[in-house]
Amino acid sequence: MTIGKGTDVNLARTTWRKSSYSNAEGGACVEVAPGIPGVVPVRDSKVTAGPVLTPSASA
Repeated sequence: MTIGKGTDVNLARTTWRKSSYSNAEGGACVEVAPGIPGVVPVRDSKVTAGPVLTPSASA
């Protein structure tokens, strides 16, 4: 995956953390991948192979 100004990041080896706002019933589950400089990757934990949003860390 390319983020920012052409920076390549391999999210396949990233450790994802489920948001504390996710519930145990399987709804509204969001995961974040901390530790990537400049961005905070976010994905739907129910669709791990789906798209990843990469807002800037300052957002």
